[in-house]
Amino acid sequence: MDRKKSVTVYTDGSCNPLHRIGSWAAILLIDDKKLLLTGKDPDTTHQRMELTAVLKALEYVDDNHLLKQPVLLYTDSQYVINQQKRRAKLESKSYLTRSGQPIRNVDLVKKLIRYLDNPVIEFIKVAAHQKISESANVNREVDKIARRIIREHLH
Repeated sequence: MDRKKSVTVYTDGSCNPLHRIGSWAAILLIDDKKLLLTGKDPDTTHQRMELTAVLKALEYVDDNHLLKQPVLLYTDSQYVINQQKRRAKLESKSYLTRSGQPIRNVDLVKKLIRYLDNPVIEFIKVAAHQKISESANVNREVDKIARRIIREHLH
C-alpha cells in the first residue's frame, strides 16, 4: 500500500539593507526526513529573499514529484501571503505600476502566482520569532539560519 507523503515547508528570507546582502532558507519536512535548502545573493532586498525562499522550496517539491499531496507552506512574510489578494489587480495591470514600470520582483511574483493555482499548496502565515510550539520552533530555526548566512558572509 502506497501511503501519501506529507510535506511541510518553513521558509524565511533575510537581508542586510546597508550592504544589500541577502540570504534565504527553507526547511522541508517530508515524512520523517528534514531537508535544508539555503542560498545567498550579494545584491538584493528582503522581499526578494522571502520570495526566493518560497520558490526554491516549491521548486524542490515540484521537481521531486511531491505536488500530488498536500503541501503546507509556513512563512512569516506578509508580502508572500498577500500575493494571492493582489493577484487580480496585478494581472489586470499586466504587473505594471501606475507609472508603467514593472512591479518590484515581477519575475518572482509571476512564478509564485503560478503556484497559487495549485490546490494542494496551502500558504500559512505565522508570526515571526515565536517561541511556543514545535511549528514556531522550526520557523525560528529557519529564521536563524537565514540570518546566520548573512553574518558569515559579512565576516
